[in-house]
Amino acid sequence: MRQYAHPEALVSIDWVVAHATDKNVRVAEVDVDTRAYDEGHVPGAIAWAWNTQLCDTVRRDILSKGQFEELMASSGITPDTTLVIYGDNNNWFAAWAFWQAKIYGHREVRLMNGGRKKWLAEGRELSTTVPPVQRTNYRAREADLSIRAFLPMVQEAYASRTAATVDVRSPQEYTGEILAPPGLPETCQRGGHIPGARNIPWGKACNNDGTFKPAEELEQIYGAEGIDGSQPVIAYCRIGERSSHTWFVLTYLLGFEKVTNYDGSWTEWGNLVGVPVERGAAATARG
Repeated sequence: MRQYAHPEALVSIDWVVAHATDKNVRVAEVDVDTRAYDEGHVPGAIAWAWNTQLCDTVRRDILSKGQFEELMASSGITPDTTLVIYGDNNNWFAAWAFWQAKIYGHREVRLMNGGRKKWLAEGRELSTTVPPVQRTNYRAREADLSIRAFLPMVQEAYASRTAATVDVRSPQEYTGEILAPPGLPETCQRGGHIPGARNIPWGKACNNDGTFKPAEELEQIYGAEGIDGSQPVIAYCRIGERSSHTWFVLTYLLGFEKVTNYDGSWTEWGNLVGVPVERGAAATARG
């Protein structure tokens, strides 16, 4: 059986049980439902709220370098800390946090395979205690923007056909039937997708228990839509969290090069004046 390209980017639940409270390990939970942590979490884990701690709350953007440094310092993390991230929804926002940590150069960062779903399903110990944190002095690297796609890059890729675009949203969002998943407020003026984008919902990469599917199966899923690593890939969703999950799969599990996360995603593209929009169930590859 083929191994993941970077198996070190994942840790098992058993590994977390054994190491969550190690001095050089910090476990962080990042959930869509920001209340879930208070109901019970991995013993020793801290919580990050995706909508207040993992984004700029004034302008729409990810954390700045200074904001990331403050988050790490206030979380008791040093540049040498092994950071393990997990969350609900098969690690949606855990992958979002992982992506930002990689933008700012944190070396040792992992996802807990299976996330909160698998932890609960296995009946693992839950804690309601917030662990004590000793503040550190954290200095991040300059932002590595090679893993982030901005609008001009996506527009150029569309016009010149220089990259494959993957829409990881649900089929109903992709076709324009709905504008956003139920209960989630960030939305757009128009439904649909970037013309030519292939619809490969993020959840196809996961087993029923929340863990990632084997490498061979992932290759088949993405390869069936022409995503085989032979050209750059731009992944997008609605606000960038689900596409960071796909970015993780393509980059760390399959080892594709030049994969970027377009975190502007459909809430940017679908609100722009004059950009091309395609609707319907089957996009025809532009080639």
